[in-house]
Amino acid sequence: MSLVTTETTDATRNPLRGVESLAEARQWLNSRGIEDIECMTSDLAGVARGKLMPADKFFSSPVMAMPTSVFTTTITGEYPEEDDNFQHDPNDGDVILKPDYSTLAAVPWASEPTAQIIHDAYHRDGRAFELAPRQLLRRIASLYEREGWKAVVAPEIEFYLVKQNIDPDYPLEPPIGRSGRAESSRQSYSIQHVNEFDDLFDDIYDFSEKQGLEIDTLIHEEGAAQMEINLRHGDPLALADQVFLFKRTIREAAMRHNMYATFMAKPMSREPGSAMHIHQSVVDIETGKNIFSDDEGNPTELFFSFIAGLQKYLPSVMCILAPYVNSYRRLTRGTAAPINVHWGYDNRTVGIRVPNSGPQARRVENRVPSSDANPYLAMAATLGCGLLGIQEKLTAEDPIVGSARSLPFGLPRGLLEALALFEDTPELSDMFGSRFTATYRAIKQQEYETFMNVISSWERQHLLLAV
Repeated sequence: MSLVTTETTDATRNPLRGVESLAEARQWLNSRGIEDIECMTSDLAGVARGKLMPADKFFSSPVMAMPTSVFTTTITGEYPEEDDNFQHDPNDGDVILKPDYSTLAAVPWASEPTAQIIHDAYHRDGRAFELAPRQLLRRIASLYEREGWKAVVAPEIEFYLVKQNIDPDYPLEPPIGRSGRAESSRQSYSIQHVNEFDDLFDDIYDFSEKQGLEIDTLIHEEGAAQMEINLRHGDPLALADQVFLFKRTIREAAMRHNMYATFMAKPMSREPGSAMHIHQSVVDIETGKNIFSDDEGNPTELFFSFIAGLQKYLPSVMCILAPYVNSYRRLTRGTAAPINVHWGYDNRTVGIRVPNSGPQARRVENRVPSSDANPYLAMAATLGCGLLGIQEKLTAEDPIVGSARSLPFGLPRGLLEALALFEDTPELSDMFGSRFTATYRAIKQQEYETFMNVISSWERQHLLLAV
């Protein structure tokens, strides 16, 4: 895909069709006859949390409150146990949510005229709430700004279309396309097999346009009914917002056509996993030039230190980039997913790829994150790792020539190993904040314990009568 960073103004634009003030919001909503507004924010899992309210109530008080426990909830709706590093708010007090008017957009699938707006979370004294994913990404972006830089990203999101499945004990299956048949073989980049779901993709494009979301390309990936949507490059917060909204959009469009869209990292055992590749570059705020290239067009020391930071710290943020037990089923040998943190030029077998490009578009593609990751946290984590490499003036290993798939694992094999690395890396606590790291670790620990209460079909099949 293309990630061109030729102008600072282009690289920092927010493509969402928002407004700048409450007065403009009122005019925008009135002109469209909108009566209800979905006021939402992302929790640590990337789930939209918030309130639906009438437009009149929103205008009278656009600031709302939610319990802080919203940001300490596991994916199953439980709460982690307290320990030496993590404690719940004893009062379960409120966090204050303020609307970001630039994210105001329509909800095109709603039965009645409805709008949506993303909110930022704050303490009552005005400080950014440190557990809010959007605020964490802002925190990392501000570290770049202190250096006079602006990070630029472009995400690629893979997902599967599957038949509707209301019984979790039954495996998922590819859906039936317009031909009346389900896919039965690998169809990477097949136009014909994208056309199988033309009506669905027409809805996705229509819903996206009405929300101001910018799709660069849509392709068929390797798996059966596995698709990938690439977004145009830009400001990390704006692009994380787009991924946050895109996931919701794609799921809603799929249900209109009696199928599911899933962003699970490994939804089907015999099919490839789904990734969220993140392309990254950094530009100088004053000049708009890519700091990864010098005046002669050659890669800079900053470029190689950024790569070295990813090599050193990506294993320690794996619990963010691969946040569930299922995520690690994707990262296995013999698949298209990376298993290490080697890097290479135009090499898709490594975790860190440098695509072919001109000097101004020189960038680094992180191929490690899975599509189930929270986009705000994933972008904060990968940009944070790169920045640590620059700050510590790390030196990258030599690039890999040829396949890295037979090389040793360089990434954690499971969630518990990833959590141990995350907790034992003080540089991450300093960068992300100790409250965030302690809370996130506790949530993921609780999710693992919940998973361990489930007996799988593999255990029943192979152990029931054999041991």
